[in-house]
Amino acid sequence: MFGMKILRDVFSDAVALDLGTVNTLAAIKGRGIVLREPSAVAVSTGEEREIVEIGSKAMLMLGRTPGQLAVNYPMRDGVISDMELMEAMIRYCIREALGRKAGPMGIRLALCFPLCVSDIERRALMEAAKNAGAREITVLNEALAAAIGAGLPVTAPIGHMVVDMGGGTTDAAVVVLGGIAAHKSVRVGGTHIDKAIVDFVEKEYCLSIGERTAEQVKMTIGSALMGGEEHMQLRGRNMESGLPESIVVSQGEISYAIKNQIKEIVNAVKDTLADTPPELAGDIYTTGITLTGGGACLDGIAELISRETGMGVRVAEDPENCVVKGALMALDMGEDSGLCHEAVSA
Repeated sequence: MFGMKILRDVFSDAVALDLGTVNTLAAIKGRGIVLREPSAVAVSTGEEREIVEIGSKAMLMLGRTPGQLAVNYPMRDGVISDMELMEAMIRYCIREALGRKAGPMGIRLALCFPLCVSDIERRALMEAAKNAGAREITVLNEALAAAIGAGLPVTAPIGHMVVDMGGGTTDAAVVVLGGIAAHKSVRVGGTHIDKAIVDFVEKEYCLSIGERTAEQVKMTIGSALMGGEEHMQLRGRNMESGLPESIVVSQGEISYAIKNQIKEIVNAVKDTLADTPPELAGDIYTTGITLTGGGACLDGIAELISRETGMGVRVAEDPENCVVKGALMALDMGEDSGLCHEAVSA
């Protein structure tokens, strides 16, 4: 058995995938992160649906597709919305990441799931990975993978808290001894913040803007704190006249627009702290809270969470890549590491 394990480690390809609502990342042992593609698939809308493009090429078609094409997202808020497209997405990412066919021992694949994913959804995603060619699948919760990727000592007998803010979900978790002691997951993330900006601009300015424009607004002047004074010009289509129009929005307006989504994220952190055993709560008071995911880059979010919880809060280094980095590291940690994960052979 030991000899077979050595052969497997040498001749198999170790691939980690972070299947996000917005982006899918792939990392390979020895090479690090090799792929970052939008989680989008362009398909024909005829009787026989055909996949036209995947990833960045599909994303370029968003809002510009003719009537016979549609851009779909295989993953929505941590849930598979289309199994066929998800299999195609996984297969595409593995092929593009490796740049060649899999090795003689197949692919060892690490997959991460949001904490709010049900057992049925988990099995469906694992089945999609098997159908895409994975020979051995290691399953990790995204929060645990994020903690590993952020450099937290997850197998130590000291509690640490991580809040992973992705495109479709936010996971808050207390990790200790390789597992999760308390957690709260909400289906609120970057896409919901973008949607709130779209809705606000439509209501207040009667201007229709796209998701990509809303994301640019979020990244440029978006803030979790009220009272910002920055401004940004954005263009869209006037909903009454149908003509192109340009307006200027303030940082304060955008903060107001996204306040409900930010409140849900903060409440998830508070609920997790409330469910944390007293000894671990004492640890977190010392070790603080670590933010990961794309949402951690939102201006003012760390300061707001610190203010609302009284805890020290830091943004992890390279927060957007923590999950996929941690998943790849987990493949090397082995069965004796004390890490709580699930390995399944296809």
